Order: sequence, then C-alpha cells, then structure tokens
Amino acid sequence: MSLTVAVQMDPLEKINISGDSTFALMLSAQARGHKLYHYLADALTWQDGRLYAGAHAVTVQAVSGEHFRMGEFEILDLGKDVDVVLMRQDPPFDLGYITATHLLERIRDETLVVNDPASVRNAPEKIWVLDFARFMPPTMVTRSLGAAREFLKAHDDIVLKPLHGFAGGSVFRITRDGANLSALMDLFNATYREPHVLQAFLPAVADGDKRIVLIDGEVAGAINRRPGAGEFRSNLAVGGTAEATELTDGERAICEALSPELKRRGLLFVGIDVIGGKWLTEINVTSPTGIVAIDKFNGTDTAGRLWDAIEAKIENRRAA
Repeated sequence: MSLTVAVQMDPLEKINISGDSTFALMLSAQARGHKLYHYLADALTWQDGRLYAGAHAVTVQAVSGEHFRMGEFEILDLGKDVDVVLMRQDPPFDLGYITATHLLERIRDETLVVNDPASVRNAPEKIWVLDFARFMPPTMVTRSLGAAREFLKAHDDIVLKPLHGFAGGSVFRITRDGANLSALMDLFNATYREPHVLQAFLPAVADGDKRIVLIDGEVAGAINRRPGAGEFRSNLAVGGTAEATELTDGERAICEALSPELKRRGLLFVGIDVIGGKWLTEINVTSPTGIVAIDKFNGTDTAGRLWDAIEAKIENRRAA
C-alpha cells in the first residue's frame, strides 16, 4: 500500500534528527514507499467547503544538516489529495493549535488524521488525565493562592507547573517553608489566564519518570528518564537521560485502563508519564515523543508499528 502523507509540523530545519519522533516517522513512511508532504499549521486554508494546505513534497535522510530536500510548492486539498495527515507540530496548546484541530476535523470523513483532531482538542495533557485520578498523585488545579497554601500545608513538598506547559518548562518545586509560593503564583497568574497544576512532589522521581508509548491502545515500548545533576525534572529536553526499562504491574494496569478510551477516541499515538511505577502524571496526545530512545534501547520499531496501525485503519475505511 502506497499512501500520500501530509505532515503538519514545525520547520524541518529546526529539528534535531537524532531524537525527533516526527522525523523517525517520516523516515519510516518513506521507506515503505509513502509520498511525504510537509506544511506548517498556519498554511491551512478553508474555502467553499474544502480544506487546503500550502505544502512541499519532501524527501528525508538521516544525515544531519542535510536531512531533508523540499520539492515544488503545491496546494493540497487535504480531503482529496491526501490519505493521512500527521498532526505533529509541537505545543504550546494555544488558540492556533485549537483552531487547527477545528479545521482538520472537517476532513475526518475523507482523510485519516492522526491523532484524531477533536480528541486532541478535548484531551489536553494535564486535563484529560484527571479522568484517571485514581492513578494520579494528589493534584490540584487552581489559580487561588489560598488553595495552593492549603495544598502545600497538606503535602509539605509540591510541584507547580503550567496547565498547558510542555517539555518540562516552567516546572517548580516548592518545599515546606513555601518561601516562593506566593511569588510564583503571582507570576503564573500574571502570565497565564488558565489555572495551574499543583501536585505532591514524588521523591521516586529521583529514580526516573517513565515514558510509555501506546499505539492504538497497546503498549509499544517504554524508557525511563532520569533527572540530570541538580535537577528534579527528568524530561530529556532539560537534561534528563534515558535508560532501558520494564513495566511494573501498576504501569500495566494504567495502560489497560487507558486502552479502551484511546481506541474509542482515535488516539493512535500516545505517550504517558508514570513515576514510581504507579503514579500517572500526564497523557500526551498532541505530539508524543520518545520513540527514538525506546527503539534504541529495546531494538523495536515503534515508527513501523504506528504505520502498521495507520495502514490497517485506512484499509478498513476503504473497505467500509
């Protein structure tokens, strides 16, 4: 099966190909004979009932600095000219991102969009996870300084982070004395209109924060991310290091609980974060990462597994 694939993502010249999951997906698609197009989210245009994107055909290779070659500019009808759209631009999950999901939702009956745009819009990382609060550490979502003070009093050691943050950015640890709590809440309230996330600090994070990738609701692999020296954040983007790992019984239980809902919502490619073998902190559906490291340590082909799932979905759509 040869597919035409449009990849909605950030500029290709800015990515780090050694660890970029989207680039790994593009390499895998190209190896299968699929034709690739690249466009930015702001290249979407709706007119007279059709959704278009100004795009370039693109070829990729695993050569740093020479990793892509753009073809001529084309106007694609994303409903007629394309078999699948990969929505892979990085957060922030802002109005631009939300608008792109509304536009892409209009072609769902013609073209497979991965992940399903309505489900992406309705499942932001740190909000949808609240549906699975039984697996979460003590958590509060608030703009109230008074509520935050009571939460700190109850748990002694907490973490404050933006509701729509990503890659470990602007995550702060606040210890018992609460010296910076008021200042940080003032800063967050001035910076963000939405509420913020507070969670009990989990000392187990010193042993790592596990990223588990699920493809169409099934576990495809995992890595453990350890914080760097002097850090409590384990995100690879802020200096964390990856290592091979196995799933605990608690982590498997979380995945089993999530699986039916992921399938129902059309969330084919999802990354979850678990601390201490049992504490679920995020469900990443916008632009999950980590597959390069997972495949490096496990000898797996996560990108290939995703394309297997995509091809099966398209075959089923064509047969219906």
